[in-house]
Amino acid sequence: MRLFFHRFDLRLKHTFTIAHDSRDVQPTLVVELQDGHFRGFGEATSNKYYGITLDSMVAALEALRPLIESDDWKTAESLWDLAHPHLKDNPFAQCALDEAAHDLVAKREGRKLYERWGLSPDHLPMTNYTIGIDTVETMVSKMQELPWPLYKIKLGTSDDLAIIRELRRHTDATFRVDANCAWTAEQTIAFAPELKKLGVEFIEQPLKATDWDGMKRVYAESALPVLADESCIVESDVDKCAGYFHGINIKLTKCGGLTPARRMIAAARRHGMTVMVGCMNETSVGISAIGQLLPLLDYVDMDGTLLITNDPATGVTFDFGRVIYAAENGTGARLNRDSTD
Repeated sequence: MRLFFHRFDLRLKHTFTIAHDSRDVQPTLVVELQDGHFRGFGEATSNKYYGITLDSMVAALEALRPLIESDDWKTAESLWDLAHPHLKDNPFAQCALDEAAHDLVAKREGRKLYERWGLSPDHLPMTNYTIGIDTVETMVSKMQELPWPLYKIKLGTSDDLAIIRELRRHTDATFRVDANCAWTAEQTIAFAPELKKLGVEFIEQPLKATDWDGMKRVYAESALPVLADESCIVESDVDKCAGYFHGINIKLTKCGGLTPARRMIAAARRHGMTVMVGCMNETSVGISAIGQLLPLLDYVDMDGTLLITNDPATGVTFDFGRVIYAAENGTGARLNRDSTD
């Protein structure tokens, strides 16, 4: 077993703006586990909001190189358990390692990862396409650039309702709204009926992650379902969100990979909550890993590769929101030869 790192600067098609960040380039780390001719790939991006850099991820994983390259683990789940005490403060690094381990194990067995988990691809949710905060004219042009049946609209401005009204004039697509913690409970409750009339499916993380009293009111009074994002980072957060949110949005990088994400999905189902998995501005490596969870999900936001211009990998592809699995086993991800270090 050998461990390799591949660093990339992903160029975004458009400046990507949300309520607390704006960027044109997204650094990302691809972790490779090589066992003979089998190669497993996983990914995690840097993140200023959570203080994660590529250097910090590499350093955390380098410290575990002897463990990772040993024969002390046979499954991705067992590697996750062995590595977690050392990576609990760097879930992004654990995510990249976990995805790579799942990919490798499934490839060694000659199966697609979702097949290894006993899942069927017969009924898969479509992915949305994200429209970041910008002038309303630019947001409209982004929709026209890529006609799609389902858009996730980033909000958090002083004119959020006006933005949705104007976007609705240009498409019949379903909308999802992500306020990225920018609203108050009063605003959310007031906006929800109008947003529902405008064809919005749900609201994601309207309030600050710590505003549990406000979320209790929103949960009881909102005309639309509300999904947790920043309020649901790790496994223990799922139970906290019950009775405050109608569903959760899981980010693999934040929770530590596919292994804990599957446990979070099961926990949410026990509480009767809907489940979404979201992405970062990632390559086909990370997006293909998300794709393995599709049969377990109600919603998915896995448009990361559609937002970049220089994907160094191949994997799942899309047809007007429909996810198409790659022919390769594992997650289906593969790095292009000319893109590796």
